[in-house]
Amino acid sequence: MDKEILARIKTKVHALPTTPGVYKMLDASGHIIYIGKAKNLKRRVSSYFVNSSSHSEKVRTMVENVADFQYILTNTELEAFNLEANLIKDNQPFYNILLKDGKAYPFFKINVKADFPKVEITRRVKNDGAKYFGPYFGTVNAKRLYDLVQNTFCLRDCNNNFSETKKLKRECLNYHIGKCLAPCTGRVTKAQYRNEVDKVISFFNGDHTYAKAVLSRKMLLCSEHEDYERAIVYRDDLKMLEYMDEPMLTEFATNTDIDAFGYATNGQSAVISVMIIRGGKMLGMSNFNVLSVDGSAKEAISSFVTQYYPATSIVPKIVLVYDAEDIDMINSYLSQFNPHVKVILPKIGTKRKIVEMCNKNASEYLENSIERERRHYEKTLGALNRLKEVLGLSRVPMRIEGYDISNISGTDIVSSMVVFENGEKAASMYRKFKIKTVSGANDFECMKETLTRRINEYKKGEDVSFSVLPDLILIDGGKGQLGYAYSVVKETGFDCDIVSLAKRDEEIYRPNISEPVRLSKNDYVLKILQNVRDESHHFAITFHRSLRGKRQTKSELDNIRGIGEHLKADVFMHFKNIENIRNATIDELCEVPNISLGRAKIIYDYFHKDK
Repeated sequence: MDKEILARIKTKVHALPTTPGVYKMLDASGHIIYIGKAKNLKRRVSSYFVNSSSHSEKVRTMVENVADFQYILTNTELEAFNLEANLIKDNQPFYNILLKDGKAYPFFKINVKADFPKVEITRRVKNDGAKYFGPYFGTVNAKRLYDLVQNTFCLRDCNNNFSETKKLKRECLNYHIGKCLAPCTGRVTKAQYRNEVDKVISFFNGDHTYAKAVLSRKMLLCSEHEDYERAIVYRDDLKMLEYMDEPMLTEFATNTDIDAFGYATNGQSAVISVMIIRGGKMLGMSNFNVLSVDGSAKEAISSFVTQYYPATSIVPKIVLVYDAEDIDMINSYLSQFNPHVKVILPKIGTKRKIVEMCNKNASEYLENSIERERRHYEKTLGALNRLKEVLGLSRVPMRIEGYDISNISGTDIVSSMVVFENGEKAASMYRKFKIKTVSGANDFECMKETLTRRINEYKKGEDVSFSVLPDLILIDGGKGQLGYAYSVVKETGFDCDIVSLAKRDEEIYRPNISEPVRLSKNDYVLKILQNVRDESHHFAITFHRSLRGKRQTKSELDNIRGIGEHLKADVFMHFKNIENIRNATIDELCEVPNISLGRAKIIYDYFHKDK
């Protein structure tokens, strides 16, 4: 950390109050990179900048990137606890404990308010009156379980609108093979269908007796008819039910729902393991690499629980933790999602065995993940820190934006913007541009329009992808391309570094420096830049080809009188490209959905008028 920045921060820390609150660590670009809570703000924040050598490598790396901090005072520690959880969810800081893929675990949903509900897989649990079952992960695969339910029960899986009084004229295949009761044609009453729904609900609540009987009968029937492949499917379904029926611990009642949290650390890295128990049976175990500032389980588990619920899971009646800063505070936080929840730090008995199992699982995962985590760090944050030093950048490029232009002979000119955050792709931030002010193949002017529109979008503040300026802009090309782009960056008001990467020799060019930087092809710094460059090129050329294909298709099919827009779309969807349409026979054209023989002849005659 820069000495001037450290001195300024220490002065600011000295003036902090000793009351509860939440603090936000900011990098040089003003991005929030870490959020924490404290019972004593002054003591907690000062711990980052005093005796930093005692911290883990992750914490030291985070502190190195801190350029400033902000804080919010709260009346109580519980208020700080809740505020920290909300701020982390809203800002998603990189160094906080994050569920990396952003996906919640799968649940099964049955909308019991509907006349004829179906079973759905969802990752979002809402307070909408529907019944939710789960979560399912690990050894119990949600997709396999869904197929098992479809093989066993006769509920619909279609998207028909049953609110309308008009019934369909005929049933689909599922009715004829015994997989649906066909409410769409009135084959079943609401009461009869509800009886089948109740069987499914009992199944998800742990009663597998009916399902085992149905699957056993179907398996024997398939064997008698020598349909052995189908019989194997039913056999595997039965094996999965047998596994799900195995109690985890015999001391549990069948209706026991528990989430348990374990912890392990080696002083440098930390892991939290989560065990899900529903109906007295373990549904799965999941592991998360976490950032523990002081290396203790207390802070790590408390912070983790606030992010884990409610986005990832339904809060059960019992939550077991190995250790935590304040059990009552966690209980108060979780009670807003389940007023009957009870957070326990068990000392003896069965519940203690569960958290010890979680701790053991966390230790094993930590031991196996150390090398994998080290490699990931070297490829991402480690490479970004080296990138700053190797290229002499003004700051660590936590957000890199790559730009590329694509066209053929100056037609269908497009450009792309791809975004890498923390050394990894942020695909949801990608954007593409149709060039509007440039005619002909002039990449320099195209880049000027692209960057100008990019900075204007930032000033508007309407699109989240443009709401943060980059730390580094990467241009595909050599010294000439960089020189022009650099002048555009200065002209349009970007406050960031810019470099270019030439394809032929993979040389890195910097503004106003004639000699390029050459790195080993195995250097992670070079690989990050290559990934950004290649991603922007691929994104631009894919967009260009899409526009060109639409233009070519439109220019041909729009010339055919008597062919409407919907039919044009159907024809192109069927044949994929204009050349296939040109070579199609009348019989082949008649295979297009919703096309008549007369329309097929019109299209055929258009492409064969010379003959």
